[in-house]
Amino acid sequence: MRPYAPGDVDATIEIFLRAIREVSSKDYSPVEIQAWAKVEDRGLWAERRISRPAWIAEIDGQPVGFSDLTVGGCLDMMFVHPEFQRLGIASRLLSRVEDEALKLGFSRIYTEASRTARPFFERKGFRVITKQIVEKRGKNLENFLMEKLYA
Repeated sequence: MRPYAPGDVDATIEIFLRAIREVSSKDYSPVEIQAWAKVEDRGLWAERRISRPAWIAEIDGQPVGFSDLTVGGCLDMMFVHPEFQRLGIASRLLSRVEDEALKLGFSRIYTEASRTARPFFERKGFRVITKQIVEKRGKNLENFLMEKLYA
């Protein structure tokens, strides 16, 4: 686990796109996947990752997952490469996000979890606040606003 660096932009985009196309495709229709799995502005993507605490999970020097945390306590993105699913990478990324949130004094973190990610976050102590319909490139996708509170 290491902090995100500017040179990680292409690796994180690849992980994001492949995770949606190859993993989330079991929970969303092809039309929904096509609308969701796009990065239209590489520069904006890079700017968002570098502007906040963000981490890269690596195996043998290869990026296999990433996550970030906004100043408002939102776990905005967490994706793991399809070839490295079920190895505890998401759990380690979440632990890193939670450590940072506690260090920053947050009493809560929240995320907008996909249908695919919802069971993972529930196992990690998050609760669903509400089901949402979000618009991506003219298509409506279901996700879940979830939170975890810290005492």
